[in-house]
Amino acid sequence: MKDTARALVRISYDGRVHKTFRGHLAKERFEHEVRVLRHLEQKGCTFVPRLLEVEPEHLKIVTTNCGTRVDQLSPERQKEVFAELEPYGVRHEDRELRNITYRVSDGRFCIIDFEFATLLDGGANPVSLKPSVAQ
Repeated sequence: MKDTARALVRISYDGRVHKTFRGHLAKERFEHEVRVLRHLEQKGCTFVPRLLEVEPEHLKIVTTNCGTRVDQLSPERQKEVFAELEPYGVRHEDRELRNITYRVSDGRFCIIDFEFATLLDGGANPVSLKPSVAQ
């Protein structure tokens, strides 16, 4: 379970991930993460969570589980993993180890937490909720 000012995340007995958004810009972050995950699913990206349920009235999403936390990964490999998103039209703006998981079933590093990601397919106006330095 992860309980922060921005979100409550828990994994249910069946392995699904329940994320409830809260705090600053919770509604906008919720809507943005849903938009990004739907985009990635439509593009056929298989190394990110898949949306199973969306509950706008509770600012909650339920997704598939993308594996376990990664405790160590070289900075070079981290960079490579996040770069794999860009051909799918997404740039992850929180490129920290905490947002990479490992899926044992196929030996794949996966990426989670897209509330601040940038949708690059927006042409000249990419869509992002990345916090600015001023925030």
